Amino acid sequence: MVAVWRIVDYRRAETPVTEPITKFGGQPTWLGPPQWPVSAAWGTPMRFLCQIAIEPELVGDGPGRLAYVFVTHGDHGRDADEFDPDVILADGGENAVVVQPGTFAGPTVSLANGPTLYHADGSPAEYTVDLVRDEDPEPLLSDAYLALSSEDRDRYVQAIDYDKIGGTVLPPEPTDWPAGGPWRPLLRLATNWTPFHLNLGAAPVALAFLSADGRAGCLLVEDS
Repeated sequence: MVAVWRIVDYRRAETPVTEPITKFGGQPTWLGPPQWPVSAAWGTPMRFLCQIAIEPELVGDGPGRLAYVFVTHGDHGRDADEFDPDVILADGGENAVVVQPGTFAGPTVSLANGPTLYHADGSPAEYTVDLVRDEDPEPLLSDAYLALSSEDRDRYVQAIDYDKIGGTVLPPEPTDWPAGGPWRPLLRLATNWTPFHLNLGAAPVALAFLSADGRAGCLLVEDS
């Protein structure tokens, strides 16, 4: 079985959250010098999605303690015109996972505060989360998953198909897997069902990953 932390509830922050804990929106709690990623196409700072506290069970003795997730995303009221399709690609230059302490090869600016999440009405969004420790089934390679009966595939999907930190995710299509690796799941988030607004496609699921040594990360978005 695989360690997982289920996201069971979002709690709206009444004041800015500055502790190095898992949260969505607000501003990053940098552990080192700020490393704010820049969009390859727009040339502007990406939007801060969340920071994830990295549990030792995710990476063992790896140095990473916080992973910061960013996406290229328009301002309130401009999403339809500014949605960048490359945001779904792990190597498209329109999303980023920065790990501290760790390594990040993409372009950044030394910006402590920048674009962040907002609600559908445009108001700023910042949320902590209630997490419940649980266990997921072991991951399956694509061939092994496809070899299951339809009933067993349904049961497998039902066992892992929820928002979480760590755990097991369905294997992406081989062509979608990020280069490098091996990668282990960090975050699974169905972004249409969150209390904040995030336009990443029609029915998107954001999947963030950590490298085996816990020093780097990546993000891809699967959209049905």
